Amino acid sequence: MARQVDVPALVESARKGAPRAVARLISLVEDGSPALRDIMAALAPYTGHAHILGITGSPGVGKSTSTNALVTALRKQGKRVGVLAVDPSSPFSGGALLGDRVRMQDHALDPEVYIRSLASRGHLGGLSAATPQAMRVLDAAGCDVILVETVGVGQSEVEIVGMADTTLVLLAPGMGDGIQAAKAGILEIGDVFVVNKADREGADSTVRDIRHMISLGDRTEPHLWRPPVLKTIADRMEGVEDVLEGIDKHMAWMTEHGELDRRRRARAAQEIEAIVLAQLRARMGDLRGGHGIGDLAAAVVAGETDPYRAADDIVAALS
Repeated sequence: MARQVDVPALVESARKGAPRAVARLISLVEDGSPALRDIMAALAPYTGHAHILGITGSPGVGKSTSTNALVTALRKQGKRVGVLAVDPSSPFSGGALLGDRVRMQDHALDPEVYIRSLASRGHLGGLSAATPQAMRVLDAAGCDVILVETVGVGQSEVEIVGMADTTLVLLAPGMGDGIQAAKAGILEIGDVFVVNKADREGADSTVRDIRHMISLGDRTEPHLWRPPVLKTIADRMEGVEDVLEGIDKHMAWMTEHGELDRRRRARAAQEIEAIVLAQLRARMGDLRGGHGIGDLAAAVVAGETDPYRAADDIVAALS
């Protein structure tokens, strides 16, 4: 039997920064609790203040190390920080190592830092389906900055750009990242590019390649944001302050040009759409249980109707 959830008390405790309350709320989000509607309604008045910072890049570029370094630098500025680190789930067992939290033990005892690993659970795009609501929990809990570290991404796993206010794309020399960034998706999503492990041979060449590719794109107009390309050695904290400066400049530019509001409206629209689609899928499941879709599928196979008309019949049944 599910434990009863005292939503007002839990939300109030989370707003005061109680780690256990924050953890409980995010667990309820991940589990799709029946109390989720009440939780989101209670959190709504307290959200919209945190700067959402997405961190993405290929496996091995140092995303977790860079995230750890950014948390350190942000804490020096006195900011309260939340971290959502998405780890890939096993396609066989459904489990996840959740190793990013292990790599961030430097901040484990800091009450002003909350770190949570999320399993992707088969969700594509480098994130977890629970990410938007988990971000809302941390926002309402008073985090000034929320770092969202994606699963190691390829050329198409660029969902983070729709979730974040500012997206950092991490690259590393000697990994072919200069070529990867030129391919569809990766170059377009970065607000700040960071060449990590800059003590390796080829770092300057990678920086030049990325800057050249940006110059060939559509971001050369004076009113558009031109992403900086910066170098870091994250495990030594070298260049991290420059990255924070680039992030702050991007936030200032977005605020000045109305881009921050546009991005947040688009993010909310995506979240609403995802919830609507989930509800429709659930209702379609009820139809499937009643053999409605199965009967229509049989009629399509028999040539008695076509898929579009069958889809129209389902939409009519759901309305």
